[in-house]
Amino acid sequence: MATTTPTHSAVKGQAPRGAAPARRRPRGLGGSRGRALNFWLFTGPFLIGLIVFVYVPIGWSLWLSLHNAQGTVTPSEFVGLGNYADMLGDGDFVDSLVNFTVFAAIIVPITYALSLTLALLVHRLRFMKAFFRSVFFLPTACSFVVASLVWKMSLFNGLRYGMMNTVLGWFGIDSVAWLASPHPPWYWLVICSARLWLQCGFYMILFLAALQNIPRELYEAAAVDGARPGWQTFRHITLPQLRATSVAVVLLLLIAAYQAFDEFYNILDEGRATWGRPPLVDLYLQALGANQDYGHASAGALILALLIALVTLAQGRFLGFGRGDEK
Repeated sequence: MATTTPTHSAVKGQAPRGAAPARRRPRGLGGSRGRALNFWLFTGPFLIGLIVFVYVPIGWSLWLSLHNAQGTVTPSEFVGLGNYADMLGDGDFVDSLVNFTVFAAIIVPITYALSLTLALLVHRLRFMKAFFRSVFFLPTACSFVVASLVWKMSLFNGLRYGMMNTVLGWFGIDSVAWLASPHPPWYWLVICSARLWLQCGFYMILFLAALQNIPRELYEAAAVDGARPGWQTFRHITLPQLRATSVAVVLLLLIAAYQAFDEFYNILDEGRATWGRPPLVDLYLQALGANQDYGHASAGALILALLIALVTLAQGRFLGFGRGDEK
């Protein structure tokens, strides 16, 4: 009976020839405990920042809103929901919510239509596409404060040397006091044009990315079926494929409209023009004005945050945000 003699390498405990070399165990922490530690090392700083700079201020704002906190951030007099009742009964705060509704009704559809139009035009370009994409996106890097001051002092200055009044003068039209009176409300043109210039480029990039993800086979199949290029193709192919991006853009525009502050505060004379005051400007003046009423300002801020959340959820449910594509 034949017997096998172990080779020298097998005696030494080495792997036989032709066998795959054993993988070395990576240095460092291994196992479930090591993975958990690595996870917390990476996410810990961000989690600490989120707690310190987001959740703690929200909790402290809720605490202030339940107390009489006038001139102090360490209140002692508990008033319950009295601050909320006062804010909902405050005419200036309610008027600011109405101003937001007007602002949102103007800025959301115009920004959506203009951003989508720019994206379609840039997407169809065959040359210099990167140049025009950069040119339209560049205003988003500009400060809202700087843009508001340029709009107020150079473009829509109520005096004769303002750019818009100079252009009107070429056609024999008298100068317009753009920001002096709410009748007629020319200030909406100033504020909305500034916001359009600042944010259209960002939403154009979102639409442009979505357009680039639409398969060309859909347009080829539509052409074979007799669909005409232009409005018919856009209505039945392009627009349905942009549904998820459109919903996200509308939600972002609504939230941004609720949070409008810089252009209103700087264009309308630091909030002293009450006819166009949005909610954040009213709350800013409540907290940092002469009274320094942090209790009422915190209550108004939480009312506004709740209103934003409700509108966002209702809008997302109506438009089907997060819903899978229908087959």
